[in-house]
Amino acid sequence: MSDSLTGFTRTAIITALLTLLTVFSANALAQSLSDNTITSFIDSLKAAESLQSEFEDLSDEMESSNDGEIPDFSSMLSDSLKKIEGHHAYGQLEDLVQDHGFDNLEDWAATGDRVYQAWMAIEMEQQNPGAVQEMNAALAEIENNPNMTAEQKAQMRTMMQGAIRAMDSVNNVPAADVKAVRPHIEALRETSSD
Repeated sequence: MSDSLTGFTRTAIITALLTLLTVFSANALAQSLSDNTITSFIDSLKAAESLQSEFEDLSDEMESSNDGEIPDFSSMLSDSLKKIEGHHAYGQLEDLVQDHGFDNLEDWAATGDRVYQAWMAIEMEQQNPGAVQEMNAALAEIENNPNMTAEQKAQMRTMMQGAIRAMDSVNNVPAADVKAVRPHIEALRETSSD
């Protein structure tokens, strides 16, 4: 895995956590991503920055518990949202996303999961379309390396298999989602850099 993909993955994870780690619903998956929906999602991320201090305690806790495992991009925000349920500012976040046209946090998160997954697919396509094959080759090298202990091999295998699963997940993003998200890449990058 390239250093730029690793950095990008970390940036995406941190962005997701700092943008209040939201959730998705199955109903949103059945609908196509419209330009307006994607724009509303991005605008809600920017607006959610105003709540960042409310969730600071959770952000610190989640960062310290991050085991370095590559997230499942298909449910990255949904999984994160589960961690903030019951938090005192959860209702404020729900009000914020409803102000941006989403029915509830689950609807918002479902949209966000799809947006992030399509974004990752676009980034991977631009950075290294042969990355999965390269990682499979690296995994074979690890397995055959006589200088590594069984524990080291197991640790590397777990990390590489997680990355391969994440990439496979991204490779299965619906083409319609990728097409819908592509015009918003710069806005998403700006949001993540904020």
